[in-house]
Amino acid sequence: MPLRGLAKAKNFTLGPTAPMKTFTENIHLQNNKVNTLRSTDKTHNLTNNSQNEKLYKYENQIKSSFDKIVPTLKEIARIQHHEDFINTAQSISKKNLGINLPIHILDKSWVKPLDMRALYAWCAFKQHEKLSDNFFENDPLDGSSGSSNANDFEAFLLDCGIHLLDITPCSDGRLAHSVAYVMRVPFSSVRRRSHAGALFDIENTVNRWVKTEHKRYREEKPNAAYKDTRYLKIVTYHFSSVDPLHQGCAAHGSDDKLAAKEGRKKLLAFKEAVENSFCCGASVDLMLIGLDTDTDSLKIHLSSNDGKIDLENTISSLDIYNSTLNFSKDEAEKEICQIISGSVSKEQLNGLDKFVFKLIVNNISQIDYVKKFHKGSYEDIGHAERFIGVGIGFKEVHLRNLTYFAHLDTVEEGAPDLDVGVKIFTGLNVSQDLPIPVVIRFDYSGKVPGAKDRAVKDCIRVNNAISIRYKSLVDKGLLHTCLTIRDRDNIHSAQIIGMSLDQKTKEAH
Repeated sequence: MPLRGLAKAKNFTLGPTAPMKTFTENIHLQNNKVNTLRSTDKTHNLTNNSQNEKLYKYENQIKSSFDKIVPTLKEIARIQHHEDFINTAQSISKKNLGINLPIHILDKSWVKPLDMRALYAWCAFKQHEKLSDNFFENDPLDGSSGSSNANDFEAFLLDCGIHLLDITPCSDGRLAHSVAYVMRVPFSSVRRRSHAGALFDIENTVNRWVKTEHKRYREEKPNAAYKDTRYLKIVTYHFSSVDPLHQGCAAHGSDDKLAAKEGRKKLLAFKEAVENSFCCGASVDLMLIGLDTDTDSLKIHLSSNDGKIDLENTISSLDIYNSTLNFSKDEAEKEICQIISGSVSKEQLNGLDKFVFKLIVNNISQIDYVKKFHKGSYEDIGHAERFIGVGIGFKEVHLRNLTYFAHLDTVEEGAPDLDVGVKIFTGLNVSQDLPIPVVIRFDYSGKVPGAKDRAVKDCIRVNNAISIRYKSLVDKGLLHTCLTIRDRDNIHSAQIIGMSLDQKTKEAH
């Protein structure tokens, strides 16, 4: 996969503790004609301001918990030879981060320098554990299964003729929030699988389609099989309006047209696979969406004359935002309807047109979110992820530049995705002598006998493969892993079953 020298690029952001603010500001000035968001304090009349405030509070709370790690460890490093060091260090960590540090690492400070790399990884893993606990216990995004938001949205999908929404965003951490923030979709109402370049596995997706249709036949969930609804598959690729030649999709060499082309190719192959295997009546709906990682605005590709996806003809939510900024709510809604289908009101919209209307209205709130809380365009235009997530799961991660996803069953098959992540973190962390924190996750169904034990074995298997593939980093303490599992049939958070940082037991002689 072409990476365009990601880790060495001079405009490659060096993580949450060292953003290259000066260069970013220069980029903004050089590309002010490309980044077309209107610079005004006015909020769009379709924006949900109360929701924006709540979402920002959550984003700020979670990201600050990770960003406090380095300052806290610097404070602890300065006192490692002081009297009563361990108790003082624990007090500082508890106060700043809300976590305890591992005694078996602190206890060695009298005989050798503190292993700051190990402490950094430990803190990252423990902050993820807190994130997971909070997410599943408190539902901070109001999107859990059975919530009013989820129930309303699922009813809306069925009204649009959609019985399941399946989205594949790129693994890039700048798209990790694309469901809950950019599209404002309840996380429990969508099937999300992230892949580098949004290049999803066709066979696996067909298998998930089969399971969905089987459930409709057997249980009439979410609706009966005879109902005239479709399985909607969406691919979300990404681009940068601020620095298009360098901050686009790494998997496609920052080539926006190539990213869109390859996304369409995967979508059409999936549809063909379903129709060839289960006849033309078993068709699916497809949608290709481009996400500007600087403004969070969307480009929704329209259908071409032959019924396929048009790579050139798109609806831009940012253009709509700008053109309707001074409109009343009703006027803005009518304008969006006209652009989508020539209708004069949202009541006249049907099917995918109705879905696209909601997507654009939701995204207008996100454009104002970025405008208010991030000055119209994110300062971290490049990568600034805090950890790599590997395996199957991570339902709790819905924040931009928090996690790079490598969705995989085995390291061998997921190597391209994982290698991209390690390359990114070589620039973010290793270049600063900080380790790469890798959280391994395998969700399982508690209803299936032995599933938990198999998930544990999957974690161990992937952990061993990572240790072999990136041995040089592991041997230097520059890559640490945390093994987690979660019962997907339960609301409980992820459970840590082991770490590369665990205290080694003494061998018996």
